Amino acid sequence: MERLKGIRSINIARLLYLLICELAGAAMANHIAGSEKIWIGVLGGLVLALFFILVESLTKKFTLRGFSNATVGLLIGVFCAWLLSRGLVKLIEATLLGKVDQLESVTLVINAALYASLGFLGSVLALRSGRDDFSLLIPYIRFHQESAPGPPLLLDIDIITDSRLYKVLSTGFIEGNLIIPRFVFEDLHIMANSDGESQKARGERGLQVLERLQNSNKFQITIQDSEPDEDTDSTDARLLFLCRLVGAKLLTSDEALAKTARLQGVKALNINDLNQALKPKIAVGERIRLPLVRTGKDENQAVGYMPDGSMIVVNNASNKLNTTQDVTVISTLETDAGTMVFAELLGEEKRTQ
Repeated sequence: MERLKGIRSINIARLLYLLICELAGAAMANHIAGSEKIWIGVLGGLVLALFFILVESLTKKFTLRGFSNATVGLLIGVFCAWLLSRGLVKLIEATLLGKVDQLESVTLVINAALYASLGFLGSVLALRSGRDDFSLLIPYIRFHQESAPGPPLLLDIDIITDSRLYKVLSTGFIEGNLIIPRFVFEDLHIMANSDGESQKARGERGLQVLERLQNSNKFQITIQDSEPDEDTDSTDARLLFLCRLVGAKLLTSDEALAKTARLQGVKALNINDLNQALKPKIAVGERIRLPLVRTGKDENQAVGYMPDGSMIVVNNASNKLNTTQDVTVISTLETDAGTMVFAELLGEEKRTQ
């Protein structure tokens, strides 16, 4: 819906620009050549407007950041041309004085070529450069958003549909403006309207998370429309391109995508790494107060859960269900699903020794 509104606004702006050009052309033709030649002004205004509308449509992927970089590069190139013209052109004039009839025309051509060439080179080099290059060019000055406490965070569809996202961001440990790529936003709408129950539930959950973030005053969400110049069907490649374009960190729960991003020099934050880091390390002999909520696989076992969701199997405790007991860890076992912890009721471990 937002994309359709954006397209309509651009079309309205184009029509207004076209109308202004034709009115200006008609007014100029009427003033210069009279009312009989108004059609020439209207035609000229139409051609001029269509030319710039064509240029605008060809540069639809050209961002404001790229325009500002190109402007800085153009100014630098023009300044270099001015410095060269002060010496080079004077030298050429002194050398060709009396040998060339139209010396002024020659110097004019040299000046035009010098300014155009260096201005072009400056703009192209600036477009190929990043913010670090500008900070090296202008020492002690770095361009950044004062309103943002840190680099922006670009969210992929896996993290948006993760129910832990809002809680993690609300803690304030991870700061930065949030960027949602347009294609990720559209994929969420497609998922929410799909026929599959799991996909539909996932898409609806993602939209609910975004709505909560948007309604909160703590977060600033930006929809990013930029796309790679080359055609690619890989969502991961498009995400990494946007991260490099806006200087953002990638926030994801996809382990493979996080590894790929780091290999390509893009900073990636994997929420699963944070979850693993916050899990308490349970050591053998440690005493834990644990609520026992269900029976285990074996007849006399009971199972309890830590606040972080870690499961602990307690031997000889089936008669203590729905109570909270002090237990002692007797062993741990690493499996593909995680760490299994076995314990005994406090005092029972002494009897078994």
